[in-house]
Amino acid sequence: MARSTLINRNIVAERGRTSMRLEPELWDALAEICRRERTTPSELCRRIERMGLKGGRTSAMRVFVLQYFRAAATEEGHIAAGHGMLDHSRPAGNGSGRRATPLPAFMSGSAAE
Repeated sequence: MARSTLINRNIVAERGRTSMRLEPELWDALAEICRRERTTPSELCRRIERMGLKGGRTSAMRVFVLQYFRAAATEEGHIAAGHGMLDHSRPAGNGSGRRATPLPAFMSGSAAE
């Protein structure tokens, strides 16, 4: 059986110390949010709990991270990142007719499973 890539870390939530299991990429995103907002993961967790997002604490954290970065996304940023290129039969969204940076293998469907 494959090992989980989830990382377990301690958080001090509203009702005390608990552990949270997230993917390394989500921990990195959470650290970036905390740096930008000048807070700690524990304080951010408590704020998220007070927001009353549905689901468990870990699920609420994942949803918050997604919502945070979606709110910051712009059309210009998507174009610069080459987003919208899943349909390779049409030109890039920047009007140049050139394709943007190639998609990572997991998005192009060419990765071995």
